[in-house]
Amino acid sequence: MTDSAAAIVSLYERHAAAYDALRGRKLMEVAWLERFCTLLPAVPSVLDIGCGMGEPIARHLIERGCAVTGVDSSGPLIGLCRERFPEQSWQVADMRDLALGRRFDGLIAWDSFFHLRHDDQRLMFPLFRQHAAEGAALLFTSGPGHGEAIGTFEGEPLYHASLAPEEYRRLLGENGFVVIDHVVEDATCGGHTVWLAQRH
Repeated sequence: MTDSAAAIVSLYERHAAAYDALRGRKLMEVAWLERFCTLLPAVPSVLDIGCGMGEPIARHLIERGCAVTGVDSSGPLIGLCRERFPEQSWQVADMRDLALGRRFDGLIAWDSFFHLRHDDQRLMFPLFRQHAAEGAALLFTSGPGHGEAIGTFEGEPLYHASLAPEEYRRLLGENGFVVIDHVVEDATCGGHTVWLAQRH
């Protein structure tokens, strides 16, 4: 499974156009995004970690008045973001090396950091803390329990991993976040397992 984990960046670079075409634009995430937005100040800055091509999530946040900074390891996907939303900030970056030198009012890692190996996921929580302003909201998705899974995309292996819920809670707490809500396989959101937390 580690080989497929190492191939994630290349996969999304090579198949960016296919991902753009296949990614649904229907915003099944809207209820979670709205809850996230209620925790933000009036004119918030939001860091979208693993932003893909910026649709539909970044588009929704931009339309809600957020100033979005998006990072993704796929240059072609970031290129699409720059074409569609040139007034926002977009950077090609591996989230594991995130070092933007600023803090944000909100952070999102939706369907993104669950492509990382377990150890890499653990190392993301200090990075979340480093980029989170006081009171910042954090919204991310995980699997329902500890494990690894291999899906497919464009006929190639697509790696996913998750820590146990208890470990996510511990990591959040150790890095200054309080869990606001956590739903396992939310039936109203396409079966996503979702975490909403806030830095205190």
